[in-house]
Amino acid sequence: MASKTIIARYSHDKDTFEILVNSDFAYDYITGKRSDPVSVLEAEEIFKDAKKGERQSEDRIKKAFGTTEFAKVVEQILKKGDVPITTEQRNRLMEEKRKQVIDIIARNSIDPRTNAPTPALRVENAMKEARVSIEPFKSANEQVDAVVKKISMLLPIKFALIKIEVTIPPEATNRCYGTLKQFGVKSEEWLSDGSLKAVVEFPAGMQNEFYDKINNATQGKAVTKIIEV
Repeated sequence: MASKTIIARYSHDKDTFEILVNSDFAYDYITGKRSDPVSVLEAEEIFKDAKKGERQSEDRIKKAFGTTEFAKVVEQILKKGDVPITTEQRNRLMEEKRKQVIDIIARNSIDPRTNAPTPALRVENAMKEARVSIEPFKSANEQVDAVVKKISMLLPIKFALIKIEVTIPPEATNRCYGTLKQFGVKSEEWLSDGSLKAVVEFPAGMQNEFYDKINNATQGKAVTKIIEV
């Protein structure tokens, strides 16, 4: 086997299912940078013992995966099985997941005492202080609740949506309409002077980003009012 070829392995009952994969391609698939599971393979076979070249039977494959469709079987082995990665890849994956967790919390949360967005740096510092561990093979979304539970004693956090009423002056409506749609328009009303009054709703942690984009597009002439948090 080539130096970058590794064995990904999945066990079901007493049966073993192995595939030969390129370690770099497998890492890209695990991290979502590669979407086709078959493209990571070095050999398009499902093995009982890859080192001995012993193929697994179709009956055993069907029993374990509920299908013999090759791509679906490979996908399940990669997602549910053991895919060896290097220490460097593991550390890189953990760092990527950590950043994703921080971003999810910061974009969706506020400080319940002030209703102000939770800065990403404060989330990061709280995670360090609480010695939060990140699982490399769990998605960021799956880990958010556990992370929030650990840091909530250090950093009060509330996940919330915010509703903001915004009035855009006539000369800026074309520039702002796409931004309003991007954040989530709940209602809109065109006023007699050509201004646009709209209500937008989005994750509360994104309010500073919203204000920055609207103020830049209108040169600070937009009128905003928080309706609900």
